[in-house]
Amino acid sequence: MFERILYPTDFSDVAKKGLDFIKQLRDAGAKEVIVLHVNDIRGIDLAVLPASKDYMEIERALEKIITEEMGAIEDELKGAGFKVKVRVEKGIPFREILRVEEEENVSAIVVGSHGKSNIEEMLLGSVSEKVIRKARNPVLVIKR
Repeated sequence: MFERILYPTDFSDVAKKGLDFIKQLRDAGAKEVIVLHVNDIRGIDLAVLPASKDYMEIERALEKIITEEMGAIEDELKGAGFKVKVRVEKGIPFREILRVEEEENVSAIVVGSHGKSNIEEMLLGSVSEKVIRKARNPVLVIKR
């Protein structure tokens, strides 16, 4: 039923809880997980980018952290018997999640209810709320 799972993550605690649920979906026929991290471009000051040497250092450090986090998730899911595809995209998170959902032809999305910026929306995170409303496939929302 849910053979291909899209797992968008911002590495928050809620997102990490999603891994346990994904592992349980293995018994329900899940075979492959597409792990997605979106670098949110809205937080980048475009006026600083070309001139800042410090920005390049920060970007390299961030890329290293993302690579390590994604590698750990990939290893954990492979250890649980899944085929894993890792994607890192830049853009507006909910839009990239929906784009990847379509591109990868997934059968379900597992998303945390709140990400790292959970102050934005008190009842439900803004990214997860938009994904729930606009996704074509079922969305499993993981509570904090």
